[in-house]
Amino acid sequence: MSHNYATPLTPERRLARLMARIPDDWAIRIEKVADADGLLRWRAATGLPGVAPQWSAFHDTLPDALEAAWKAARVAPSGTS
Repeated sequence: MSHNYATPLTPERRLARLMARIPDDWAIRIEKVADADGLLRWRAATGLPGVAPQWSAFHDTLPDALEAAWKAARVAPSGTS
């Protein structure tokens, strides 16, 4: 009988994994603010130093917001000033 030793990816583990993947010299900004409906939700921005980061859309969890911001920053053209 085989066993599955994989541990579930909890929000804490997912956040730690994202933080380990984002380069150390990138800026990270995280906010929990009210969206258009008045609900408190997460949004994040990350990117190269000296480049204005773009905020992610609102998300229910911090890891979702940070992942969206990181993915957007990775595909954004670098070297813009």
